Order: sequence, then C-alpha cells, then structure tokens
Amino acid sequence: MSQRDDRLAQAAARLDFPLEGEIGKGGDYAPVVRDGDRLYVSGQVPRVGTTVVVTGRAGADVPLERAQQAARICALRALVLLRRELGSLEPIERIPKVNVYTQSAENFTQQSEVADAASALIVEVLGPGAAHARTSIGVYQLPKNATVELDLIATLAGG
Repeated sequence: MSQRDDRLAQAAARLDFPLEGEIGKGGDYAPVVRDGDRLYVSGQVPRVGTTVVVTGRAGADVPLERAQQAARICALRALVLLRRELGSLEPIERIPKVNVYTQSAENFTQQSEVADAASALIVEVLGPGAAHARTSIGVYQLPKNATVELDLIATLAGG
C-alpha cells in the first residue's frame, strides 16, 4: 500500500467511513469517467453507506463545522472512487479542479470555508502537490437535501 493509500485509510478511519463495500450513487451515471489521462469524478454527497449523513442548509440547519465535515466526506468519497478505479492513488499526478456546492441559508457566506475542509483533506491524502483550482458555490438545493456536493478532475502521471 502506498503512502497516499495509507493516508486515505487514516482519513477514512477518522471520518468513520468504511473503505470497503459499495459507494452508493443516486442514478444512472458513472461515478468516474476516464478520458485519456483525465478522470472525472461525478458529484459526491456526504453519504456513508446508504445514508446522507449531513443534510440541510449551512448557516440555518447546519453549523459551519458540520458543513465542513460534510465536505470532508464528499472529498473522501471522491478519492475512494479514484482509488477503486486505479487500484491505488499513486498514479494521480494532480487534481487540477474541484467544485464544491454548499446548500446555503440566505445570509450564509462561508462557502469557501466549507470548501477549505475538502481541499485540506485532498492535500492531506495526496500531498502538497495536490493543491488545486477550486470553485465554491452556494446553492438553494442539492440532491437528497445534502448540505454539500463535490466533484473533481484528476490527471494521471505520464499523461
């Protein structure tokens, strides 16, 4: 197991997220699509097993810290899907782009702080070279009333 895979396992243990078993999806789409040296990870909500564990609007039903936890789980799900697709996280050269959507109360303006938690987890697992461009967006609704949804693009080394 590589250092990245070890760090992924450590993060999963902290977040009480099982690395084995199915990662549920909510429709007829591919969780990961590979196009040459790029991998596109579909939007991930904070689902553990079959349960979306953080729901509601950040800044109303959900405090910032809980929204950040949701973002970490979304990022972890994306990394687990990449590891399953590739067999290891080692082939990933970089994460050029991450989008983080936060279901927000009318006056909630801390979407970037929510996204910071996801970015920090990605860099923790993949290393400092995984710093990425990012967009953090406040939205009115997300699927299954999830507080956060995240998608990302990964590129492979040597591509």
